[in-house]
Amino acid sequence: MEFSQDDLDRLLLFEHSRQTAEANHAKNPLDADNLTKWGGALLELSQFQNVADSKLMISDAVSKLEEALVINPVKHEALWCLGNAYTSQAFLTPEPDEAKGSFDKAHDCYQKAVNEDPANELYRKSLEVTAKAPELHMEIHKQGLGQQTMGGASSAASNEKGSKKKKSGDLKYDIFGWIILAVGIVAWVGMAKSHIPPPPPR
Repeated sequence: MEFSQDDLDRLLLFEHSRQTAEANHAKNPLDADNLTKWGGALLELSQFQNVADSKLMISDAVSKLEEALVINPVKHEALWCLGNAYTSQAFLTPEPDEAKGSFDKAHDCYQKAVNEDPANELYRKSLEVTAKAPELHMEIHKQGLGQQTMGGASSAASNEKGSKKKKSGDLKYDIFGWIILAVGIVAWVGMAKSHIPPPPPR
């Protein structure tokens, strides 16, 4: 797997964020903000892994975010980030019933996040888009794209016909772009709040 310079910069940034959160957790294991940042960094890093490693990293992110919510059950950033983790898990799961369980959990997390912060447009958009996710999941796995990276999903549109082709292609970009954007925003906001400098050039 080859990465662009931008990808490598992001990889270094989020690895730095993960290491910082891990170190902070050792000092203060009950810091829900830190656990949320840790979970967000793991989700970002999962995009750079193969499917098996990505699943493990997402599971790790889920456990960190659940830990944050045990400490602060109404922390909407953690709820929303956990929704993204469940959505990512679902798309990497070929079995529709198992994936639906993850999509349902994601929907619950987004709904709780919206309840806590109703003015947040990103939370509302996440809740809206997750309703379309099971249909998209079925289409992706039917076409054998589930085991590819998220970036490969756009090619699925080539198998569609007529006006549906454009619509389903756009939907794929919407969903995958949204997952990646969502995870990125959580981690970046976490970084900005904690004023962590970017990792030094190596």
